[in-house]
Amino acid sequence: MTPKPVLIAQISDLHIKLPGQLAYGRVDTAVALERCVAALNKFRPRPDIVVISGDLADTPTVGEYEYLKRLLGPLKLPFVSIPGNHDSREMMRDALPQTYASSTGPLNQRVEVNGLDLVLLDSSVHGKPHGELDVPTLQWLDATLASSDGRPALLFLHHPPFMAGIWHMDRQNLLNAAELAAVVRRHRRVQLIATGHVHRATLTMFAGVPTTICPAPNHAVDLDLAQLRQPSFKVEPAAFHLHSWFRGEGFGNVVTHQVPVGNFDGPHPFFGPDGKLL
Repeated sequence: MTPKPVLIAQISDLHIKLPGQLAYGRVDTAVALERCVAALNKFRPRPDIVVISGDLADTPTVGEYEYLKRLLGPLKLPFVSIPGNHDSREMMRDALPQTYASSTGPLNQRVEVNGLDLVLLDSSVHGKPHGELDVPTLQWLDATLASSDGRPALLFLHHPPFMAGIWHMDRQNLLNAAELAAVVRRHRRVQLIATGHVHRATLTMFAGVPTTICPAPNHAVDLDLAQLRQPSFKVEPAAFHLHSWFRGEGFGNVVTHQVPVGNFDGPHPFFGPDGKLL
């Protein structure tokens, strides 16, 4: 029998506001998160863990994090999180106490899940929309990856380390991506780099590693590749990423699925009772 994969659900860019408030005056991010939590709870097979890759709150305020905790309360899966540019490290540390690598500074984490190392990197810069990994974080990442040469590792951070082609987002991505690339290239066990920030499902290669942007449960950054419009968003179908790690030769294999949030027609069989294709 083929071993079951390890399943890591990734959600990102929740942008929770105070009860009754809409993001950008239009998007009910609380209702969007409730729908996403319901989808995660009913997904089968059950994911092993959920990673929330930044922008949990929107302003941020203490009240937003309190509301966030209420909205995440029904989630029946363990979760870990890292901040994005809309978050506050101090408020997150108080609201969501987790096993952070340090009691002060960046909210970096390493989480072991069934033979996998999930390495969560805090790329937030106080008061700024762009991302950066400071020297202590890069040193911690290098040491963490060097601590084992036999276990695969998946990296999570908020800011993409590559240009996505959306002009107003590209100027606020991870500004010191070359320094991250230098660390990643030293450690072959990194099998995936998963990010958020752009609210769109995106895939590329970075430092020789598959690298993704996770879609959001609420709204999407407008895919304006021709620079025709001012920074804009669209309310497109919500989704999350499901990273499936399969054990195998070397460090195994990672497959990422995009899972839409909502109720859809089906599933319907391809074959009838006689075994023939319908």
